[in-house]
Amino acid sequence: MADLDYSQVIQELRDFRHQRGWEKYHTLPALARALSVEVAEVNELFLWQDSRQFFSDQQIADLKLELGDVLTYAYYMCDQLGVTPNELVQQKHDINVHRHWKFDQD
Repeated sequence: MADLDYSQVIQELRDFRHQRGWEKYHTLPALARALSVEVAEVNELFLWQDSRQFFSDQQIADLKLELGDVLTYAYYMCDQLGVTPNELVQQKHDINVHRHWKFDQD
């Protein structure tokens, strides 16, 4: 599957929201709460899983769908802020490149 252009994806999301009249609900605080709920659903897929256990094809499909929900709300938030997700990831990466973490090696 070819990579979709961000501008195409965000326009489809805007159109979807507009068709349903959801603009008034898509405030930053509401989107942050929705994002949190979707992240919890990603975590739920890992509940009681042994870290060495492999996921079934269905579990992987479910994880992909939940990640799609997470990204959708992140995209809506980026749109509200007037930035692209890649801009934010690059900015944070540039900061992290110069950071030093200490890990306990016990």
